[in-house]
Parts: sequence; C-alpha cells; structure tokens
Amino acid sequence: MKFDTLIIGGGLAGLTCAIRLQKQGVCCAVVSTGQSALHFSSGSFDLMGYNESHEVIENPTEVVRTLSEGHPYRKLGDRFTEYACAARDLLTECGVEVKGDARKNHFRYTPMGNLRPTWLTFSELATAENVTAYPVGKILIANFAGFLDFNTNFITGVLTRNGAKCAHATIHVKAVEHLRINPTEMRAANIAKALEAEDVLSEVIRQINLYSEGYDYVVLPAVFGFKTPNVVKQLHKGIKVKILLFPTMPPSVPGVRAQTALVAAFERAGGIFMPGDTVRRAVVENGRVIEVFTENHGNEALRAKNFVLASGHFFSGGLRATISHIEEPVFGADVDYAEGRENWYNGDVNRPHNYQSFGVHTDDRFRAASQGKTIENLYVVGSALGGARSLEEGSGAGVSMLSALCVADEIMKGGTK
Repeated sequence: MKFDTLIIGGGLAGLTCAIRLQKQGVCCAVVSTGQSALHFSSGSFDLMGYNESHEVIENPTEVVRTLSEGHPYRKLGDRFTEYACAARDLLTECGVEVKGDARKNHFRYTPMGNLRPTWLTFSELATAENVTAYPVGKILIANFAGFLDFNTNFITGVLTRNGAKCAHATIHVKAVEHLRINPTEMRAANIAKALEAEDVLSEVIRQINLYSEGYDYVVLPAVFGFKTPNVVKQLHKGIKVKILLFPTMPPSVPGVRAQTALVAAFERAGGIFMPGDTVRRAVVENGRVIEVFTENHGNEALRAKNFVLASGHFFSGGLRATISHIEEPVFGADVDYAEGRENWYNGDVNRPHNYQSFGVHTDDRFRAASQGKTIENLYVVGSALGGARSLEEGSGAGVSMLSALCVADEIMKGGTK
C-alpha cells in the first residue's frame, strides 16, 4: 500500500498532523497501536503552565523565547502564536468544544480538586480565572454510589480550605449500580455509556435537584456525554443550581469523546485510520525511509513519500530504555539523553527527572537523524521529541499539536507526489 504520508501514532499529535494534511489533499494513513493520552487526560490541553522556577506563567506567548535552544517550541519561532490559534481552530472544526486562549492561561481543576494553569479546557468542565478563584458558598458534592475514581473527600478538603461549606450526596440509579457487580466495570466511561439513556439521565437530574435544593453549586464527576456533549447540555438545562463538572481519574470521558471526534474528522476528510496495529520495522536507504512493516500487515509493506513519527514517549513505547542507553525502536533514530543511568532520574521522586526531556533528536524542521545523518523524509512530532519537560512545565498538548501543525506545513511545502 502506498500513501503520500504515513503517520505512526494515532494520538493527539498524529491526528493533528493527519487532519491538517488530509484536508489539504495529502493522502494520509495513520497506524495506531492503542489508546492515546487523551483517554487519560484531565480534560484540558496544556501549552506552557510553569517556568523553570515552577512559577505560574500568565501569558505563554511571552515566554517562548526564554526556553532552552533544544525545546520544540524554539523551532517554531514567530509561528508559535499562529500555530496555537490554529490548533484551537482545528479542535473546534472537528467538533471538540473548548474554551481558553494562548495569550492568557486559565486554571483547570485536577481530580483532587486543586487548580493548575492550562491553555484550553473542554467547554463543559469547571474552570477558574486565577489560582485562588475557588467557588464559595454552599456546595453539594454528589457522586454515584460505588464510584471510586471521583474522590469527594479530597475535593471537599480543598474547597473547604478555600472558604466553601460542603456537603455530600450519593446518587443511586440501577443502570449504574449494575456495573458494581464487576468492580473493573465501575469506570467513568462505562458510567457515561449508561447515562446516554434518556430515562437514566432524567432520574439522575431528578435526584440532584432533590438533594441540591438550597445550595449555590453542585459538583459532579465529568462522566456525562460519552458520544456527544448533548447530554451535558441536558444536564445544565435540567438542574436548577449551577453545575461544576470536575474531572475524574482515568479514563477521561471528555478525552475519549475528543479522540473519537478527531478520528472521525480525519476519516471524513478521506484519511485511513488503522487501529490496533504497530509498526515493527522500517527500511531506510540513502537517507530516506522507503517502507515500513506492521504487525497486522505482515510482509505487506506500507510505503509513502513522507513519514511522521508520533509514537510518543516511554509510556506508549515511542522510546525504549535499556540498562545503558535509550533508543527509538522503529527507525533507530538518534536520541538525546544524558549519559550514565544515574543521570536519568532524581533520588527524590518529588523532584524533576531528566528522563522527561529525553527524546528523538531533530533538526530545525523536525526531521530525525540516524548516526548523525538526517533522514530526509522522517519527521517527528509530539512527546517523542526531546527538549521539553512536559509534566513539570505543563506543555504536553501544546508540544503535540503545534509541532504536528508545523510538520504538516513542512510536508506541504515540499509537495506530495
């Protein structure tokens, strides 16, 4: 099989690049091994939340030039803000409703109830304008019976310390409680599927209205709207007090919905999405990738003019660590990492770890190299890139989307045939 561009990895970075290209007439295929990071997200897309001193960044667009030379954002240069705006537009066009602006971080809630700076948040989730803007007044925190991935005690503690008066309520509906027969089924995504039924949602709304009379707010887990945000809109319409939806522990219902929407947008544009497949090896000749072979396609090669590596970091297998070195397993691309295993981590688990910034070495066009020589048609996007400390600086989604948009433009500049 032959394509204009083959993208390895079906997460946020891979799909962003694929959608951008496919909508411009570039024939793309995406090989996706499994669930993406969107399934584990807390409902927001981070751009740049903290500086090196772990101080909150108010305007991400003003700090890009202060980053180290190796950071992926530095390769975007003056295009940083342009791509940040384009990324939001892409999400909106794909039916992913978000709020936020690249020029001013707002604050999202974590599953524990704390506030962290972020760039974009799914529209239905509660947010705050600053780190101290917690809701005050009488707050009811409601949860479904037996749902352990929404810790009401932690949330109560945070809100109470910040001036609220909190109480708890338990929602009992048969369609959800049936999931408790098998403890592994009592997860956010499965609850959300049960709540798609109109009669079940109506019963939930009835109980919340009963319990929340006299309160200023009701806090609920974000387990509504598995397929579309319409369920969330019905919830807001039916409940009499102001609703604050807080994210749960993974899986993330809004994240799963966003992943589904992005895949659907890519396929509507004519792209080919190959789920449950893994690229095992590649053929590279004279500084160019010729073809790759996957688990499902066996000896049938997948060929393309350009290849995009969006396989992620260690968590998703995009990088692999041995006792002595770190490698990129498909193309054997050069990886930037510290020599000596003792320099990969910090003895204090609460301190920054160097391995977070390890990644595939690229030139200023995000092209990979092998043994110091550029692979002309192999681009790298997302968390596979070196130079960013996504966890501590809060930049994961931004690096994924902005590098993906930049690479798509690089590919289009070079032609597709």
